[in-house]
Amino acid sequence: MNPLHTVFLHARELSDPAERAAYLDQACTGDADVRARLEALLADQTAADAYFDDFETQESPAPRPSVPVVSTEVMPEQIGSYRILESIGHGGMGDVYRAEQRQPIRREVALKVIKLGMDTRQVVARFEAERQALALMDHPHIARVYDAGADERGRPYFAMEYVKGVPVTEYADRNRLTVKDRLQLFRQVCQAIQHAHQKGVIHRDIKPGNVLVSTQDGRPFAKVIDFGIAKA
Repeated sequence: MNPLHTVFLHARELSDPAERAAYLDQACTGDADVRARLEALLADQTAADAYFDDFETQESPAPRPSVPVVSTEVMPEQIGSYRILESIGHGGMGDVYRAEQRQPIRREVALKVIKLGMDTRQVVARFEAERQALALMDHPHIARVYDAGADERGRPYFAMEYVKGVPVTEYADRNRLTVKDRLQLFRQVCQAIQHAHQKGVIHRDIKPGNVLVSTQDGRPFAKVIDFGIAKA
């Protein structure tokens, strides 16, 4: 590591101004130019820290008690050509079901459908944007879109890859993954997000619940899901 960088990192950890000044005096050994550069770097770092602290205070909403989202709609037996097997999730604008596709091939899918009463023009547009965002991408660590349509009531839906996995943190803890294995999973997620960015899509809701991990060929395999609030 660059010696100047090492001095900067150590000085940054010293919160007491007198202690920091004494350390810089000793580290710089009378080199006024080096001392000036370090002072400037430390001042910039302090300003940046203050900015982001202030930003988080202003922008972060006050925490609200966690309230489970409950769907009051009776689970349908069939949506389009898909037979509904079970409900697996409820979001702000859509319900997600595990469903079975029988034609032209037989497979399980995750079927996302706009909720009753939520089929306004704005919500439909967001729903369509999510489908388009997913359709743009073709990456092994991003859930794929297979099909799209509308049910008998005209509510849009799309069928996507059904991921048989658990949140990444749960998987890592349950299987007691080493730091190296956790970093390998992190790398998979980074590759998926990089692919999305190359397609012009920002996920905006990366969290453990949206990174599902299963075991493939004896190794952890991550899939990024839920681009519901993605932005092009």
